[in-house]
Amino acid sequence: MSGSSLDGLDIALVRFQEENDNYRFQILEAETLPYPEHWKTQLSEAFHKQPEELVQLDKDYGKYLGEQVLAFAQKYNVSPDFVASHGHTIFHRPEEHYTLQIGNGQELAKACGFTVINDFRSEDVSKGGQGAPLVPIGDKLLFSDYEICLNTGGIANLSYDEEGKRIAYDLCIANQALNYLANMNGLDYDRDGELARSGEVDITLLKQLNRHPFYGQFPPKSLGREFFEANQKQLLQGLSVPDMLATFVEHIALQIALPISFLPKGKILCTGGGARNKFLIERLQARTKHEVVVPEKQIIDYKEALVFAFLGLLRLEGKTNVLASVTGAESDSCSGRIWYY
Repeated sequence: MSGSSLDGLDIALVRFQEENDNYRFQILEAETLPYPEHWKTQLSEAFHKQPEELVQLDKDYGKYLGEQVLAFAQKYNVSPDFVASHGHTIFHRPEEHYTLQIGNGQELAKACGFTVINDFRSEDVSKGGQGAPLVPIGDKLLFSDYEICLNTGGIANLSYDEEGKRIAYDLCIANQALNYLANMNGLDYDRDGELARSGEVDITLLKQLNRHPFYGQFPPKSLGREFFEANQKQLLQGLSVPDMLATFVEHIALQIALPISFLPKGKILCTGGGARNKFLIERLQARTKHEVVVPEKQIIDYKEALVFAFLGLLRLEGKTNVLASVTGAESDSCSGRIWYY
């Protein structure tokens, strides 16, 4: 799993057990591999590359992923049944009927020597869906003890059951913006939200951030880097970095708290990099009646990698792994391309 915040490559070795359609899991080993500067630059700038450059980057990145998977497997002396890869999102424009996650499946399979499943979004987009979020099937079947599942990665999204259907959608930009601001101070990220905690919320900027029509739209809806580039990046200037961080944290807390205020009181499972931002969690808890639960570190850091492994398992079993109730597609999908080495 590689998220839009460019924190690194998450690799998880997972064992699943299933009985009467009830699934259990164990994360046996897991690591986050920080990107070398070369790859951080390549992935960050890919948004602006020409088509022929993207084709080559797709192949190169697929090979890189395969090499990392092979090294991981050798380190822990394991031979997995398959590898499921999210890839790295470059474009996500479902309203224009396309999405792009690079990390060529054939190159990945050749480099690691295992069966690979990737490209979990395209089929749903071809059916008129958003192609996102994809994690809700895992929320529903693996984390049913929680009324609401919230992920705060590069983008914040949530999922929950409503009248027997899983509902999920993207809420707002999260770590994409927080890391962008931390970078202004020479930091990779704002550890524990301490820099944001030292700042003051700027009401004018907060109102500008909250004003976008996206927040008033009904789901299904999803976000990509395009939203941050076009609507928010130019607003983040003219104030101190701590003040901009404090304001954006408040924006995130508000955009999460508002939709869940209409849901029955319950427990929120909070995962993703934002779950480690203590200031963000405090601001969210201050704005909601729900109990915000930050789980063990392994679930915080590797829930998305775990769920993509689960999507791969469901694909091999021929079962639904993308929910139309979440994405707005014309039907559910058993999605993902299978590659053999």
